[in-house]
Amino acid sequence: MDGMTKAEVDKVGLSEIPLHARPIRPRDAATLILLDRKGDEVLVLMGRRHARHAFMPGKFVFPGGRTDPADSRIPVAAALHPEEEANLTAGVGRTSPARARAIALSAIRETYEEAGLLIGQKGAFATTGHGWQGFVEYGVRPSLEALRFIARAITPPNRVRRFDTRFLSAWRSDVAVELPDGGPTNELEELVWLPLAKARQADIPDITRTILEELERRLADDPLLRPGGSVPFYRLVRNHFVREIL
Repeated sequence: MDGMTKAEVDKVGLSEIPLHARPIRPRDAATLILLDRKGDEVLVLMGRRHARHAFMPGKFVFPGGRTDPADSRIPVAAALHPEEEANLTAGVGRTSPARARAIALSAIRETYEEAGLLIGQKGAFATTGHGWQGFVEYGVRPSLEALRFIARAITPPNRVRRFDTRFLSAWRSDVAVELPDGGPTNELEELVWLPLAKARQADIPDITRTILEELERRLADDPLLRPGGSVPFYRLVRNHFVREIL
């Protein structure tokens, strides 16, 4: 566990928190970093949030959102790789295998809802789960085996909204169906594929820039993103922000 200097705290967009502030319990959330290769470059999918949104208006972000516990009951074509499940259940808090499954599935669901990309395998699929009807309509069974756990970050206390966010990754080749008009929620008004270096220069939240830097380092060591890689975890401990490895 490494303590972070003031400059490092500012770099990831985390400020000092008053000790008297009463923290809001963070909610589980998941984000999907979808990657593609073009020659020697790795591209990442990002979308711009509507300016009317109260949370990060106008910023480019990865598709993602809050985890629905019911997501854990959605049938899948293939489960999480055991090493990825182990990483998702590690660290602070009590994350059961069922909760880890729900977190991973919520990243896939949100990517469909916000970006119109259905990750999984073609085949008959039936469920009554909220947010999954697009998979039924297009005949895609969601699959978790390609997901890689890249990073975790908890929003500091004294924020209007707090999330315990798991940043997951997959490749564009894992997408079974791409809808030309994006996702049904229209939460992202612009979807773009950016080289990693250009993505870091875009109008993005500071923590997103930090996660992209973590991803670039991991890709440099392991271009295939094999299962079981180390996962950095950003959080507040005794009024100091730390980066630890799960």
